Amino acid sequence: MASLIEAIEIKKKSFFEHEDDPYLCLDVTVSTPTARGGQTLVRLKMRNLKTRAVFDKTFKAGEKFKEPDLGKVQATFLYSDADGFHFMDQESYDTLTLSAEMIGENRFLLVENTVVGLLKFNGNPIDLDLPPHVELTVTYTEPGHRGDTSSGGVTKAATLETGMEIRVPLFVKEGDRVKVHTETREFAGRA
Repeated sequence: MASLIEAIEIKKKSFFEHEDDPYLCLDVTVSTPTARGGQTLVRLKMRNLKTRAVFDKTFKAGEKFKEPDLGKVQATFLYSDADGFHFMDQESYDTLTLSAEMIGENRFLLVENTVVGLLKFNGNPIDLDLPPHVELTVTYTEPGHRGDTSSGGVTKAATLETGMEIRVPLFVKEGDRVKVHTETREFAGRA
């Protein structure tokens, strides 16, 4: 049987099961009562890993949650089509598919052969764990002109091979490979 976690023990970025769904804790606030006999409350900002919905919910400190049956496998992104996004499990060589809704905005960070972590709940893939940085090619950007930096704006817009637009320094040109931070979706350097 899965072990139980008390609400007061849940930390940021930890996983727990609530009402038979897996959740990721995004933020925790603990309210300690000032009056005697009052109960400590734990307010969790949490994301449902199946539906991707994010919401706040308050629990009593002693409420218990199950640890979800989560597993993580390394997988390589193969391609996307009308059925979804297809990955190959690097251990079993099985093809795993995530729907476009499950991938969401992360689709702009996926190119062929990107190695990611796939989160599985009860054996079914439900979420994507991206590496800290991905390398993408700049397909379009305006040329940087000398003197543009005097206005203080030292970046320009660039469109990447996946269709995502980011701000890059003036020296970046079309065809360059750049690193993009997967959490902030910002330029992180040349590849």
